[in-house]
Amino acid sequence: MPVCAYLIRTADATVLVDTGFPPDAPPGAIQVTPEQELITQLSQIGVNPDDVTHVICSHLDPDHAGNHDLFPRAEFVIQRSHYELAMSDTVPRLRMARKHWDQENLNYRQIDGDVELLPGIELIESSGHILGHQSVLVRLPESGPILLAIDAITMEKALDPDTRPMTNYDLEPELVRSSTRKLVDLAAKEGALIVRGHDGTQWETLKRAPEFYA
Repeated sequence: MPVCAYLIRTADATVLVDTGFPPDAPPGAIQVTPEQELITQLSQIGVNPDDVTHVICSHLDPDHAGNHDLFPRAEFVIQRSHYELAMSDTVPRLRMARKHWDQENLNYRQIDGDVELLPGIELIESSGHILGHQSVLVRLPESGPILLAIDAITMEKALDPDTRPMTNYDLEPELVRSSTRKLVDLAAKEGALIVRGHDGTQWETLKRAPEFYA
């Protein structure tokens, strides 16, 4: 099962989508080898932490927010509803990586709903897995549009909003279904490739660093 982060480069910005699992987490279902650590992956394509101008926070689950503290110069963009939920400390799983994402020197920009972050990069509110989850639509000039569904659509069998299964981590099933429908309809309208958040079979077919979509 891939645990993904995505890098988007524009003429004026270097945008990271999520920061992966914390390397200091206790042993469990997710294991990160040294060569798989985010900083190592970025260094292989010539990117230093200080180069990152924006971090898009899909949500603050530990496999998505475990290295936020490595990017103190970036602007972190998060849905207001999710940030407020995380700060309320009412969802236990968000505590695992809290020391990495809840630091005074991190600059959070809170947004509400669907927002164009930069030309060609749109943030799509997709609650359900957790309140304030957001996905990312990227319009690439050569490869075409790509929709990073993140945890709103994790596997191929989750593409049908009416029949998709739920996991123990999906907190609001009806919102999961409505967000799935929203994303599938958006991808159809845009002709976008949907990149599913934790789909190992699809992952093997995608370009991965140092390869890239243009």
